Amino acid sequence: MEKREQLYEGKAKKVFLTDDPELLIVSYKDDATAFNGQKRGTIVGKGVINNRMSNMLMQMLEKAGIPTHFVEELDDRNTVVKKVSIVPLEVIIRNISAGSFSKRYGVEEGIVFDEPTIEFSYKCDELDDPLLNAYHAIALKLATREEIETIKKLAFAVNEQLKAFWLKSGVTLVDFKLEFGRLSDGTIVLADEISPDTCRFWDSETGEKLDKDRFRRDLGGVEEAYAEIMKRLSETI
Repeated sequence: MEKREQLYEGKAKKVFLTDDPELLIVSYKDDATAFNGQKRGTIVGKGVINNRMSNMLMQMLEKAGIPTHFVEELDDRNTVVKKVSIVPLEVIIRNISAGSFSKRYGVEEGIVFDEPTIEFSYKCDELDDPLLNAYHAIALKLATREEIETIKKLAFAVNEQLKAFWLKSGVTLVDFKLEFGRLSDGTIVLADEISPDTCRFWDSETGEKLDKDRFRRDLGGVEEAYAEIMKRLSETI
């Protein structure tokens, strides 16, 4: 697979065209950002961990019947994915109160919900990714009603698979962000990544944070947390 010109560079990844118009190469960086890019830094080795973890989990989800953009891992930082048109919605599933949910609604972190919640935000850095509901998304023509129903169904299915998997690793899946894309035929598939950048992972016994919150909140031990969550994944999968 030949990497051609760069198509896009985001906060955590670069995307390249290939010699196949239906395939792209995603290259993971060590750059770290928080608070919509207001805080910036580097987490050494993050790109390697996020690439490997995303690929392992996407393959696991594929086996469970959840379609993804994953095609092939090329090396530590580069992966071939199907070309998709990203649906401009960030889809957040929450199992436990934390982060912006706790801040927004004035509740403490750590409240276990009776059932998972879902929320959408509009993927738009200029507007700070505002929350919206399905009616707003349809009005703005970000997705159709059918696509939103498909996305909700897939997101909850991803949650069930990941929650059960991480529990075996001694990790509680608190919440996570997903993105979905459309293939050329309109099929909705899981895209982007699943990593400590996009998920909140707490040690099931100690509650220790094993994710990007360590960077966001200046808790220290960021690289060690990423390495620990990767170690648990490798031992369990």
